[in-house]
Amino acid sequence: PCPRGLLCSWCVLFSLPPPHPSQMFAAEENVDFRIHVENQTRARDDVSRKQLRLYQLYSRTSGKHIQVLGRRISAKGEDGDKYAQLLVETDTFGSQVRIKGKETDFYLCMNRKGKLVGKPDGTSKECVFIEKVLENNYTALMSAKYSGWYVGFTKKGRPRKGPKTRENQQDVHFMKRYPKGQVEIQKPFKYTTVTKRTKRIRPTNPS
Repeated sequence: PCPRGLLCSWCVLFSLPPPHPSQMFAAEENVDFRIHVENQTRARDDVSRKQLRLYQLYSRTSGKHIQVLGRRISAKGEDGDKYAQLLVETDTFGSQVRIKGKETDFYLCMNRKGKLVGKPDGTSKECVFIEKVLENNYTALMSAKYSGWYVGFTKKGRPRKGPKTRENQQDVHFMKRYPKGQVEIQKPFKYTTVTKRTKRIRPTNPS
């Protein structure tokens, strides 16, 4: 009973039954994490090791592969074409990639007008793309600098300008393929293991 003979605010607080677990987590279930995920995806990862891979990007519309022909970009490459072999540097977090032609050493970039161009220096953010795996298992490449602009090609293999692309268009859908007769090029990751056979450091006897 309340010592004051009435229900003070302190007694009311502790006399209430504890909330049900479903009520405690109801607010958390309604939280939209998409904005947080998008922000993290755009963030560069300077801590994790980089992955360097060699593959081709097959265009769903042209039926050919992306080519980096120096400053010119197209999607007319046959399977195994030397200009269609791409070196892709991937961050292990965020799915941000830089794509470089193995033969020309030029990077795939998108300028401020939305045009796909090749550049010898890939340090600019215009040469960074966010890799998206779509529900149909195709891959789309969105510019990290110009949100909503995608790498895309026409049926004739000509580049489409970024402002005219959308994620649901077949023009921006690609499939990763390894060149004929080649397997994935990736440097093996070496693990350092500690076993019971590891030599122990013996204490030195005092002189």
